[in-house]
Amino acid sequence: MPATRRVLAAFAAFLLAPCAPAGATAEATHYLDPSAFVPERLLPPPPVAGSAREKRELDEVRRIIAAASPERLEQARWDGAHENASAYNAVVGRDLATLPQTAALLDIVTEETEGVVVVAKDHFARLRPYGADPTLPHCGKKDATAAPRSYPSGHASIGYALAWTLVRLMPDRAPAILARADDYAMSRAVCGVHYLSDLEAGHVVGTLVAERLLADPRLAARIAAARAELFTH
Repeated sequence: MPATRRVLAAFAAFLLAPCAPAGATAEATHYLDPSAFVPERLLPPPPVAGSAREKRELDEVRRIIAAASPERLEQARWDGAHENASAYNAVVGRDLATLPQTAALLDIVTEETEGVVVVAKDHFARLRPYGADPTLPHCGKKDATAAPRSYPSGHASIGYALAWTLVRLMPDRAPAILARADDYAMSRAVCGVHYLSDLEAGHVVGTLVAERLLADPRLAARIAAARAELFTH
């Protein structure tokens, strides 16, 4: 992760208030409280619709789409259809869904990340690139008038949250996992459904959520079980 992103992620972790209540039980339905999440304190606002900055970002998306090979576009479509840990099977050398302890932990990470992302998407209400330019080729299933849900990217947020969790569980595979996270996020620009700043915001959200969950004592047993499972399989 570039230094600027590391700093921003650390700053974000400082701003988000702890969500574990005093005297909490060992198991919980939710570990983070999305209502405690204040999007404008965590993320800079996206470019204003129609601004010169947004136009530059839209040009970036156009260039990314134009440069994508058919194989890269196919990968982007696959990534779009798999908003889960299966995106990392190849780089970790395992089918993560077949490892019950690991899968359970990664499901928690995914669900908790989704909760935070929804709050941010609703707050910023940014149109997707193909909303700003209806002629833009894209992999999206919705038309240009669909609800504005571009910032931050949900796929990028979940992808980075899962990646950071896997890095903590399998540090020896960190370079490959983090490279896959970047590639998975970039698929959203290749698909024309997100701007690069949406992906950067997702990087911050995903890293923050993963760090908060991995530090939560209520998840310590699950984390240890997942780490042991990955070590023996």
